[in-house]
Amino acid sequence: MNALVPIVAATREELSRRRHTVPIDVLERAAARRAASDPPRPFLQALSAPGLSLIAEHKRRSPSAGAIREGIELAQIVRAYERGGASALSILTEGPNFGGSLEDLRSARAASALPILRKDFIVDPYQLQEALVFGADAILLIVAALSQPELSRLHAEALALGLVALVEVHDEDELGRALATGAQLIGINNRDLTTLRVDTRRTFELLSRLGPGPGPVVVAESGFSRPDELEELARARVDAVLVGEALMRSAEIEAATRALTARPQASAAGSDVPTMGS
Repeated sequence: MNALVPIVAATREELSRRRHTVPIDVLERAAARRAASDPPRPFLQALSAPGLSLIAEHKRRSPSAGAIREGIELAQIVRAYERGGASALSILTEGPNFGGSLEDLRSARAASALPILRKDFIVDPYQLQEALVFGADAILLIVAALSQPELSRLHAEALALGLVALVEVHDEDELGRALATGAQLIGINNRDLTTLRVDTRRTFELLSRLGPGPGPVVVAESGFSRPDELEELARARVDAVLVGEALMRSAEIEAATRALTARPQASAAGSDVPTMGS
C-alpha cells in the first residue's frame, strides 16, 4: 500500500480538530500580522544561487528509520546548519510519524536567519495559514497526496500568500502534473512510496524529462549524503539537495554540513552542538 494513504487520512482528521480549536478567520488574522511584521524570506532565491544549494532538514524520526536523533535542542541543530553553510532549512512539523510540531517552525525561525520550508502533508489551505503564522517561507506539496484540482488550488493559494511551493514528484506522471500547475520549484523524491526503498537514479531519470533550457528550480530528495554524490548532482545541473537524516545522525553536525557545502572551516569558538557522546 502507498505509505501516504494512512498518513494523509490521519492528517485530514487532525485538521478538523485544529479548525475547531482555532477557527480559520482567527488564523488568517494572525498570518496577516506575521507577514506584515516579519515578511517571508527569499526561499526560492536561496536555491537559485550559483552552484548546488543545501537544504538541511530537522527530522527527529521517520516511519522507515525510527528515532534519528534525541537529546539536542532544535535551535542548536539549525544554528549548526547555518554555520556550516546550508542555504535553507526544512523543518518536519508532522507529529505522529515524524515527531515534529508547528512550534518547531517557530523555534527554527527564532534561531536562524535562513529561509524555512514547512515539511508536512499539506492537504488544505488551513495549513498554509498555519505555515505563515509559525514562521515558514515555503511549504511542501506532494503530488501523490493530492488530486489535480487540490494541487492547483493549494499551489495558487500558497503563492498568493507569499509562500514558495516545493512540488514533490516521484515519477514521470507526477512530474507532468507538477509542470501543469506552473510549479517553479520541483522536488524529485527518490523514495518509492510502496516499498520505501530509495533509488537515487530516479533524480537523473526525471531530470532528463525536463529538457534543455530554463525551467523550474530542481531539488533532489532522499538518498544523497556524500560530497561525491553532491558533485554528481551539481554536474547534472540540479539546483539543490535536501539532506536530513545523514546530518542529524552525524557526530558533529556543523562539520558534516560544511563537508557538503565545501565552506571554509569557521572558528570553533561559540559552537553549541555537542557530539553524540556528549
